[in-house]
Amino acid sequence: MKNLFWLVKQKITSFFSYKFSVEKLKFKRKNIRFSKTFKIKLNFKQFIIVLLVFSIALAVVFYLKIFKDLPNPNLLRDYKVTPLSTHIYDRNGRLLYEVYRDENRTAVKLQDLPEYVKQATIAIEDKDFYKHNGVSPIGGILRATKEILLKQELQGGSTITQQLIKTSLLTPERTIERKIKEIILALWAERIYSKDEILQMYLNQIPYGGSAYGIEEASQLYFEKSAKDLSLEEAALLAGLPKAPSLYSPYNDIKLAKARRDTVLKAMYEQGYINKDRYEESIKTEVKVKPAKIKIKAPHFVFYVRQKLEEMYGRDMVEEGGLRVYTSLDLQIQEEAERIVKEEIEKVKDLNVSNGAVLVTRPSTGEILAMVGSVDFFATPSGSYNVTTALRQPGSSIKPLNYAVGLENRIVTPASVFIDAPTCFIAVGQPKSYCPVNYDGQFHGPTALRFALANSYNIPAVKMLALNGVEEFIASTSAFGIDTFKDPNRYGLSLTLGGGEVRMTDMAEAYGVFANQGVRKDLVSIIKVVDKLGKTVYEYKDPNFEQDIHKNLKPPKYLAIEGRRVISKETAYLISHILLDNNARSQAFGFNSDLVIKGKAVSVKTGTTNNLRDNWTIGYTPNFLTAVWVGNNDNSPMKGIASGLTGASSIWNRVISYVLKDQEDLWPTKPEDVVGAEVCVLSGLRPNPESPCQTRFEYFIKGTEPTAVENLKRVVPVNRDTDQLTKTDDPSVEMREKLIIEDPFGLYCLDCNNQNLPVTTVNVDKLKPKQNESNNSKS
Repeated sequence: MKNLFWLVKQKITSFFSYKFSVEKLKFKRKNIRFSKTFKIKLNFKQFIIVLLVFSIALAVVFYLKIFKDLPNPNLLRDYKVTPLSTHIYDRNGRLLYEVYRDENRTAVKLQDLPEYVKQATIAIEDKDFYKHNGVSPIGGILRATKEILLKQELQGGSTITQQLIKTSLLTPERTIERKIKEIILALWAERIYSKDEILQMYLNQIPYGGSAYGIEEASQLYFEKSAKDLSLEEAALLAGLPKAPSLYSPYNDIKLAKARRDTVLKAMYEQGYINKDRYEESIKTEVKVKPAKIKIKAPHFVFYVRQKLEEMYGRDMVEEGGLRVYTSLDLQIQEEAERIVKEEIEKVKDLNVSNGAVLVTRPSTGEILAMVGSVDFFATPSGSYNVTTALRQPGSSIKPLNYAVGLENRIVTPASVFIDAPTCFIAVGQPKSYCPVNYDGQFHGPTALRFALANSYNIPAVKMLALNGVEEFIASTSAFGIDTFKDPNRYGLSLTLGGGEVRMTDMAEAYGVFANQGVRKDLVSIIKVVDKLGKTVYEYKDPNFEQDIHKNLKPPKYLAIEGRRVISKETAYLISHILLDNNARSQAFGFNSDLVIKGKAVSVKTGTTNNLRDNWTIGYTPNFLTAVWVGNNDNSPMKGIASGLTGASSIWNRVISYVLKDQEDLWPTKPEDVVGAEVCVLSGLRPNPESPCQTRFEYFIKGTEPTAVENLKRVVPVNRDTDQLTKTDDPSVEMREKLIIEDPFGLYCLDCNNQNLPVTTVNVDKLKPKQNESNNSKS
């Protein structure tokens, strides 16, 4: 035995002998070689002393970090340690929403609750609750360890006891230190309280969303009944909320709330609390909650901001950290927009229009000034559905992006002529030819790009997309902020008529590119965040930021706009100028439509889908942008909605008029490299002194002005019977001198018979347009 003790001592001493050696150090000018060994040997007594000192030091550090000021679980019964509410304000400090502002609790006893209330909570939160001692070593700690190692996040793995400790006694910070405290206190609490006591405190303590703390308050909030009267389905809905109250709230997203409830029911079935028949019957039950009675202003915006906050700080900090959040929203504009939407939707309800949405932003800073997600947030069943962040088809409101790509790539100019005549397009992978028609059912012959865009003619827009290419267009729209056009193979040329889905928030960013002289600015909803100690933890800084947006604002400092340049300032100016040209759009909309804002230059575009399910109007000045949508959440078609004449445009007119009422008239700033020139009205080419033409003034990017002189006379094959253009192999062909206009897709005869023109078929795959072809080719 003595020899064994000696052997162990020798092994330990040997283990704590350290050998250090440095050999062959080479210097630049000469080599110095030496070898020396440093040995530190500890005898057994010294090792014991070192080990003792190290243990004491470790114990002191552990005490200071973990045990010092460790809260006492005995405080749980008193509810003395409660989370602090988070306040969300508008830009001027007016309260929009107070997260958990009312923490009055009505304690209930576990034995007074239906058995399935307890079962639902255990099934979804901690199925081994009655088996562990406060910490689940396998199901919990291992999951938490995985999250730490793989995601560098301290989350997951919390038992019901740990959640009670975390929400009651600890801060929501995500650190290893806090996690260790949570585990120690959970084990401690399990020594003090029985399982039923812990579960009872949990159900009375945990937040269920909004101002509802505890199961009783949650039951009163959502169902206006006591928790003892909850049905199985209602209990399952409430049990699913604590994981993410704002995300799964039936007031925020009824579909997601039902999906979460059904997940709870499935867990109850799998764990044997309910049988298969009851489970299948329960998941068929619709979620029905009472209208929210919480005082909340700008509710769609508030929940939008709350989601952003949770992405920034985590759900626990938002719900328990006592933050003061100052947002970009202006409550005065918000409330006016809400009032206008309600009044205007009421006027068109006979046209089967039940809903509308408005988004007001400052393009140069990205600030959201107003967000109206629906007519009535509290209307059931879908009032809480936020259309400003939902996917809808944009109709013709996507066209400016299409033409901007053509202008930016120097394929076209504002004077380029498109022949608006019957045309069908074929392409590889397209099952059948695509034959677009105009909204008014007519064809308008040769039309300059300016007038084609302003009047929203469809056939020229499809031709523009054919010249750009669908893949190029999708790549370009992603730079504008449209991230929903994923796979080019899913779309055809109808994409320029609104064949893909977009979000209103993305469209606001995209149109903001034009307002910002080509620079994209992401939307901003949060201006400043102050923590519970009064320290500013976040503040949005921007050279163009103005606290008071009701005062007369000067043009933004364009060079100070931080963001990605998407298009040149020249292209942005041309699009903006076309969209504010009331004369250019008068053929389709007249001179006195809702697109005209008296005394103000406003660039604006409408959009209506062919199936009449979505109606848009988006318009902007250098300082403000307003986007409006009307339709139905169930996608049912509207009746008699005419783009730019009814629906969204009337709301848009009133909202942007209100926003601009105290603002001076600001036109887009013309860049130096935008030049003007006189062009022939019909061809867009330079006037010919020998053959005078009617002219008009047009803007061009410098270097793209037309060089070809108008000469419309050409000898072409004409059918002698119909007096229409034909092919040379036509038996009735006759070569005649005619006045001809040409675009990259074909010819148009000005002095021929243009009634009932035959359809021109274009093979898009064989189309290889030359740069700025329509301006420089001789006719």
